[in-house]
Amino acid sequence: MSTTIYELRGTVALITMDNPPVNGLGFDLRHDIVEGLARAEADANVKAVVLIGSARAFSGGADIREFGSPRASAEPSLNTVIRMLENAGKPVVAGHRRRVHGRRAGTGPGLSLPRRREGRPDRLARSETGADSGAGGTQRLPRLIGAEAALNMIVSGNSVPSEQLKDSGLFDEFFEKDLLLGAIAFADKVASEKRPLKRVRDLKASLANADGFFQFARNTVRAAAKNFPAPLKCVDAVAAAVAMPYEEGARFERESFLQLMQTPQSRALRHAFLGERAAAKIPDVPEDTPLRKVEKMAVVGAGPWAWASR
Repeated sequence: MSTTIYELRGTVALITMDNPPVNGLGFDLRHDIVEGLARAEADANVKAVVLIGSARAFSGGADIREFGSPRASAEPSLNTVIRMLENAGKPVVAGHRRRVHGRRAGTGPGLSLPRRREGRPDRLARSETGADSGAGGTQRLPRLIGAEAALNMIVSGNSVPSEQLKDSGLFDEFFEKDLLLGAIAFADKVASEKRPLKRVRDLKASLANADGFFQFARNTVRAAAKNFPAPLKCVDAVAAAVAMPYEEGARFERESFLQLMQTPQSRALRHAFLGERAAAKIPDVPEDTPLRKVEKMAVVGAGPWAWASR
């Protein structure tokens, strides 16, 4: 079953990600996005492409269920998808229709960073859940909104209202009403005006007194992160975005990601992440089932532990 819906809106190819519940970028969705892009590129009647999420979300990021499995790195990898978006011969517009939460969306926003972007007021964030995505987000985001703002988003994982980023360079266009119609109109406009398709990787990430800033950031993050290595690696990756050409910084980010994936902290965070979601689901009980008021509860079969704790 396809995880995208491909349709034509005039001269615009619309690719809608449809991989419930949050459009996780697993192998199937990556494959279908690439297939849709290739189809749009091959169609002479298509002048631009819009990549958009379903009603619930743009994308929740990499599919954590695939981490550590062959499907996680199977081609097309996330880097391949992003490279195709970046090097497309036609304008590609990414539309964020709903909020992308910090702690739950490491790569979703990264999918929209390479080229044209637009969105509507809500929230956007970058994050890490034991490891950054390794797909270039720590290198592109500082080139768009500045190293300091990017570092705060990446390390904290906090959601940021889009209004705060309206003039940051992250968005090319901002819509207050119908996102889909706005995205299609914007894509049409970019194509008809034959605007140059600038790549984010070609921008320069600069920061005054970078050495002093990143040393201060490392000291601050080290104290807050304690035994978690990923936040410090995120600081190093953003520092690489300022100090290195894009390719070198992206290589450093990817190597850091692969190292962090093997740490016990990363494995524990992924286990907890999946466990929390599994515990919230009850087989054969729909999510919209009305809740009953609970007034009393009891523990049955606690065994020796219950007696020992009395």
